[in-house]
Order: sequence, then C-alpha cells, then structure tokens
Amino acid sequence: MERSANRWCAAAALACLALPVAASAQVREWRFEAQLDGRPIGEHRFVVTEAGEQRQVQSDASFTVRMLGLVVYRYQHTANERWRGDCLTEMESRTNDDGKPQTVRAQALAEGARGLRVTATPGDAVRDVPGCTMGFAYWSPALRRQTQLINVQTGKLEPVQIERLADGSLDARGATVPAERWRIRTQDQTIDVWYAAHGGEWIGLDAQVRGGRQLSYRLPAVNSSVNAAR
Repeated sequence: MERSANRWCAAAALACLALPVAASAQVREWRFEAQLDGRPIGEHRFVVTEAGEQRQVQSDASFTVRMLGLVVYRYQHTANERWRGDCLTEMESRTNDDGKPQTVRAQALAEGARGLRVTATPGDAVRDVPGCTMGFAYWSPALRRQTQLINVQTGKLEPVQIERLADGSLDARGATVPAERWRIRTQDQTIDVWYAAHGGEWIGLDAQVRGGRQLSYRLPAVNSSVNAAR
C-alpha cells in the first residue's frame, strides 16, 4: 500500500507534496522582482510553510526578456519541496528554459537510509545523494554552513564555497536598509545573497548568468505592480 502511494505521488502534480497547514503553522513569503542588468523581467515567488520540524517550500518563477520590443528569452520554473529540519526529504520541479523542458524528482531513500534518490528528465538520469542535504535555500541561515547543495532545477549535487563579504546596504520594499552580503561560489556561477542586518531576513540576490549579465532579485515597494498582484 505504501509503495503504491509513493508511486502515485511521484507521478502526480506538485500539489501531491503539499504540507497540511495546521493552525500553528508559520508562513513566510517573498515576492521578488527579477531584474536583468537592472531591467525588470518578471517575478520569483517563494512561500515557506513551517509546522514543527516539517517544512514545505514552494517557488514559482516567470521571466521574459525583450530586446527592441521582441521576446528573445522566456523562463518558467516551479518547485515544491519538503524538508525535515534542515534536510531536504522530497522535491519535484518543472522548468521550461526557453523551450527546453526539464523535470526533477527526489524522494527519500529506502527506510532506514538517510538521503535522496534523484531522477532528472529528459534522460532519466538517476543518482543517489546520501546524508542530509540542502537545496539553494537562500531563506535559511543554515545555508551558510554548507559545502554542497542540490540544484533543484537540474538535480545535480554541486560543491559550493560560501563566505561573508563586506556589509553594505540594499533597497528593499522602498527603503534602503543595512545588509549583510554572503557569496556562494559554484563551479559555474557566483551568487551574492543579501540579508537584513537587523533580523537576518533574506532581502535580495545578485547572480552572474550567461553572457556576463547580472540577474538580481529585489523586494519591491508594497504598492508596486509585483505586490499588487497578490
């Protein structure tokens, strides 16, 4: 019965991973305006629901890049993750990277074994990831202590180097706030993640992307078009 339920869950929509929201659950939401070289291109929304040791993370991104009024690039990504504490226990993501679809699923290994079995399509590549592993959970302070992270878009386990840089300030929700900056280095990319100096909330991101361009996430003012869509 349990095996049948697991097979059904793996084949179902992302809602199959939904965590029941108890009255005591805490919900946090970020709705970032995505910018490419300072120009708005879309939105990336994150919702983290926590109930005790259980945590559910939902994220949805939609980007459209235009040049001279013509669409030259589209990107859509959705992911639904389950965590126990700081360990990723189940995940499904779907990505359309400018017409190239990709799906990644991860489920816990057999009972008694700690880790994940990750399947990525196209190609149906399967890999086992042992132990407690995190994704690129920018919202979590525990991220800063990691040496490897699962990329939920590709399903690959990526070695990372994470270091704190000089503090600075960042525009968030219409105000300039003091901020801590942490840098994540992967084999292919450098990502700067910003946290409010007071309270530690994740408030922004700057990443190098293809062609030497910069992708940035910023929390817009409350009355902006991004937040007005709530």
